[in-house]
Order: sequence, then C-alpha cells, then structure tokens
Amino acid sequence: MGMILNLETATTNCSVSLAKDGELLAVRENNTPNYSHAEQLHLFIAECMAEAQIGMNELEAIAVSKGPGSYTGLRIGVSAAKGLCFALELPLIAIPTLQNLAAQINGTYDYSIPVLDARRMEVYSVVLNGDFNEIRATEAEVIDDYSFQEYYRSKTVHFIGSGAEKIKALLHHKNLSFSLEAVPSAKEMAALSHQKYLKKDFEDVAYFEPYYLKDFVLQTKKK
Repeated sequence: MGMILNLETATTNCSVSLAKDGELLAVRENNTPNYSHAEQLHLFIAECMAEAQIGMNELEAIAVSKGPGSYTGLRIGVSAAKGLCFALELPLIAIPTLQNLAAQINGTYDYSIPVLDARRMEVYSVVLNGDFNEIRATEAEVIDDYSFQEYYRSKTVHFIGSGAEKIKALLHHKNLSFSLEAVPSAKEMAALSHQKYLKKDFEDVAYFEPYYLKDFVLQTKKK
C-alpha cells in the first residue's frame, strides 16, 4: 500500500493531494497570481488529511514537484516536504513539474511539449514522444520563429502550460495544437508518485534541492 501526500507549488497553483495506491482521496488547490503558497500550503495539507480521515502517522511517503518553476514556490514546497519527511521519517519522492503537467494532455499526438512561462520570450520545456517518454531534456530557451520546427514540420505537436500562449502567438502551423489554461496540479501527481513509490525511487532528503535552471537565468541577466 502507498499512502502518499503530494505537494505541487512550482507555479501559481498551490495544490495538495492525498492518494492511496495512486487513487485520489482528497485534493485542495488554489491558482492565484499572488503566490499565496506560504499561507495556504499547510492549511491545504491539514484539510486533505481531515477530509480523508487519515492521520499523519499513516502516511508512507511525501511527494513534491521538483521544478523547474517559481523559485519561491519551489522553495516553499520542497521545504515543507523535507520537513515532513524528517519529522515523520518518510521517504521523499520528486516529480518533474513538466512531466506532471504533461499528464493532463488528452488526445494522441506525435510529440507533447509541456511549457512553463519564464519571462519575456523565455520558456521552460521538455519534449515527449507519443508514449510520454522524454526525447529531449528540460531546457530554458528563448522562443523564436524557428523554435521546435524539427518536431512539427511533419508531425503533430501539442503544447500545454503557461508558456503555450506566447508560442501560439509566434508559431502558426496546421500540426500545432495548444492547451493554454493548464497548470501543474497535485491531482496528476497521485499516479506519478505511486509509480515511483513502487520502484522505491526516492531522494536523499538531506541533500535534495529543487531544479531551478538557475544558470540560464544568471546568464540572461548578464546580457
């Protein structure tokens, strides 16, 4: 059995879910541009536990979205997750934020590209094939007229996430489709974290850090 608390704070959506064997028991989330994660995260955890009538001593793992995403949002989520792991002596599971976002895609495409808005014309993205396996690693990149051309020239591509809007405004092709409103959520984390739990794919709680892609940001500021 896997009773897992999932925390998603990488973007504007503060999201918490409780799941047993990958099945959702309770969800709380609020998507606001004000980033109220510090005020809401622990409240949402308590509400999920109360709704499911599960005690903290019944948890078997804590899962957290590891990034990329908002620096502050990631710090809040990872700090809470690590604190719970230390206090309850539980394993930590890290879920890539873009993989979590891709789990919301409905339909079949040759390529799926979850994208998070960074700033100006920049996005964080990863490229997945039709089976949602990673074929190009996560990158921080500036979007231009030639971005992703090698994928959509002869194949269907679906973009999902907050970065999809700026891509849609720039790229126009019959093979492209978009999901503009999707945000990463702890709901989709339930199945992803359960898969990792079964494989015992855990992080080192003491040394785990969020995936910021900070090097890219620092380089851009120097230009």
